[in-house]
Amino acid sequence: MNRKVRWGILSTAAIGCEKVIPAMQRGDWSEISAIASRDRNRANEAAQRLGIARAYGSYEELLAAPDIEAIYNPLPNHLHVPWTIRAAEAGKHVLCEKPIGLNADEARQLLATQDRTGMKIQEAFMVRTHPQWLETRELIRSGRIGDLRAINGFFSYFNRDPENIRNQPALGGGALLDIGCYPVNLSRFVFGMEPRRVLALIDRDPELGTDRLTSAVLDFPNGQASFTCSTQLVGYQRMQLCGTRGRIEVEIPFNAPPDKATRIFIHDGSDLAGKNAEVREFPICDQYTIQGDLFSRAILENHEPVVSLTDSVRNMRVIDALFRSAAAGAWETI
Repeated sequence: MNRKVRWGILSTAAIGCEKVIPAMQRGDWSEISAIASRDRNRANEAAQRLGIARAYGSYEELLAAPDIEAIYNPLPNHLHVPWTIRAAEAGKHVLCEKPIGLNADEARQLLATQDRTGMKIQEAFMVRTHPQWLETRELIRSGRIGDLRAINGFFSYFNRDPENIRNQPALGGGALLDIGCYPVNLSRFVFGMEPRRVLALIDRDPELGTDRLTSAVLDFPNGQASFTCSTQLVGYQRMQLCGTRGRIEVEIPFNAPPDKATRIFIHDGSDLAGKNAEVREFPICDQYTIQGDLFSRAILENHEPVVSLTDSVRNMRVIDALFRSAAAGAWETI
């Protein structure tokens, strides 16, 4: 029987209570031992509903618990860095939701904190653990579609609620930070290198002030990646990776469902309608379960997490450059 890492959850945020906590509870290496909220009643309700043994009425109480080894931080974006620092300084490893911070300078603070405290800190890009993306990257590396030259992505949903944190600029809301970070990260992951320069076009909501529609181009040494993300379009997501001899289409690239198989399509270009595509289907799995267990194992076995903080800093540097490009109306170097 594996020894499980004892986790504490920092807040009753929806992403944690609805997706991440139930998934981690099904893991082989992770045990959710406690949850905290600034409202004790809310913490008690979440603990009872999710079968968590302990509830705390403050984040400080959770961080002071001596038996808690790791913290999952799903707080609003502007609180990712300060509470991750506090958790690490309290002797806890931290899995922090994306984006790791509001900019690269904030992410660098976490690098310094990790070095100072010896605690492991990882950005929760769960997509990097899903078999469909590991297989896609391996197919590209093996030359299955020739030389990768272009990646195109799309990620959108519709939410214009002014009370929602995703629509509040001061809290790090907006399309690019919330969901554009995914195609940025996966493009870097698949190309296996960093873009040299970027170009972005942003349309902001005149009332909310957030970027509601962002399109971008990332110029890599070996090709280009482009994507569009939006908080005010019909919900849709897809990524296509095109090479000199074929292409791969990832059907549900970001929010891979935990209750049904996922698929990628490998096209050789012989039929534009895609009827001759090879379909690879991946068994049902939950990328949040995989992510949690991999981080727990990194703690127990004392090795580097799947997504390093150095990688997270580089991802934020690209996002920073995209914001600068949109403001300047020109290409920006990384």
